[in-house]
Amino acid sequence: MNSLSDITTPIQDDLRIFRDFFRDQTDTDIYLLDKIMRYLLRQKGKEIRPTLVFMSARMFGPIDRRSYIAATMIELLHTATLIHDDVVDEADKRRGFLSINKLWKNKAGVLLGDFLLSKGLLIALDNEEYSMLQILSNAVKEMSEGELRQLKTAKLFNMTEERYFQIISEKTASLISACCECGASAATDDPEISAAMKQIGLNIGIAFQIKDDLFDYGLDDVGKPKRNDIQERKVTLPLIKAFEQASYTETLSIRRLMKKRKKSDKDINKIVEFVHDKNGLDNATISMKAFADKALTQLHELPVENGLEDFENLVTYIINRKK
Repeated sequence: MNSLSDITTPIQDDLRIFRDFFRDQTDTDIYLLDKIMRYLLRQKGKEIRPTLVFMSARMFGPIDRRSYIAATMIELLHTATLIHDDVVDEADKRRGFLSINKLWKNKAGVLLGDFLLSKGLLIALDNEEYSMLQILSNAVKEMSEGELRQLKTAKLFNMTEERYFQIISEKTASLISACCECGASAATDDPEISAAMKQIGLNIGIAFQIKDDLFDYGLDDVGKPKRNDIQERKVTLPLIKAFEQASYTETLSIRRLMKKRKKSDKDINKIVEFVHDKNGLDNATISMKAFADKALTQLHELPVENGLEDFENLVTYIINRKK
């Protein structure tokens, strides 16, 4: 299933209300900030994270103001991290648009990210959503730790499968976990359900990141991959799985290529061919599906009221998406 719009049809009304709510919460009378925010709001992504919030809530109760607050807090945090990432990576584009730092320079990008983070905190405090604030604060901490852990590991070139899963659990899955936990918390007071949804979200988030990592080693079935991870010397699961099937000499040769700061097309093609020849993509895909299956198995153990099939379809979309 590759069309997210089909999956999210039952909650399209909720997403429309969420967009208006988000716009209201980020309204400002500062001209430059308002101009940048209006530009930012044009860059609507797939909205997977707010969708996860609403789907998690709908399985255990009604979608109400608390759900919109949760989705808005998470989207503010997520958007802030993307803007800060673009500044750090010196990225020129985001979702097909020129990046904030490209148009308004790095200082504006950093300040906008700070503004969004502070708005998320204030929304929680103004609405006395202290439990959600704690969930999101923990997510921010874990995301920061994951980024720093990845930075250190990239410099040492000592990535292992165990360390890889630790990094992506912190860096990516922690926020998706927070989506599911906050969504459930907004709809039910049962702490066991919220705790279970947190774990389900973590497994979905790990599967989500593995899927992203697979794209970098893909062929031309969905357009030419950018090979960003390879250029940036990031060792991800497809390469780790390929190393498991390679000889010491082969592994040493590819590691030398990965360490190069500037790689030629020939270098990149050799790395990609190595991963394909050693079944790195196939074995990483098996791991991805195992995490998705684990999430769905855990979900079936909960007293879901409705929306189970929609949630299952979203998980299927996440591991089968084309971009």
